[in-house]
Amino acid sequence: MVIQFEKTLLSDDIFEKKFVCDLKACKGICCVEGESGAPLEKDELEILENIFEEVKPFLRSEGIEAIEKQGKYIIDSDEEYVTPLINGKECAYTLFEKDGTAACGMEKAYLAGKTNFQKPISCHLYPIRVTKLSNGTEALNYSRWDICKAACTLGSKLNVKVYQFLENALVRKYGKKWYDELKEIDRALQKVKK
Repeated sequence: MVIQFEKTLLSDDIFEKKFVCDLKACKGICCVEGESGAPLEKDELEILENIFEEVKPFLRSEGIEAIEKQGKYIIDSDEEYVTPLINGKECAYTLFEKDGTAACGMEKAYLAGKTNFQKPISCHLYPIRVTKLSNGTEALNYSRWDICKAACTLGSKLNVKVYQFLENALVRKYGKKWYDELKEIDRALQKVKK
């Protein structure tokens, strides 16, 4: 079932599926796996250009080299803007913690107070993927990926729905009022089920 709400089409999975990232289990593999880098919004391209010097000290030499060779962003095979990859593997902005967990250099710079940009909204919103439709509407779908089995297990254990886990990201993208109304939609859906 798809729910139309303002300029968004919402998959009912975001209200029904449970999800909480379990970095201890997955080690941030979503920054490493995949066919291309993190999807980028058009307004994020200029941001990446502007913050690169502040982010650079947080990156690995391999990432800096990949960015200097390919650019701060590239166009992938789907004709979409994405972050570049290191040798076709991890995102060029990825670094690794001592325990091997992947982390985002942009987010590290943000947490250190060096920039106001946390990370690409597509990363912040994961496991929701946003598809822009020709009529200006955005479709929000839950993306199922085998590497996130631990996140589904933890989400079920903690009883946290996908949209609840992504509250900060959804507020960042659509605003607090939109998110508060999303919660009301969920309450209405739960009443219908009873």
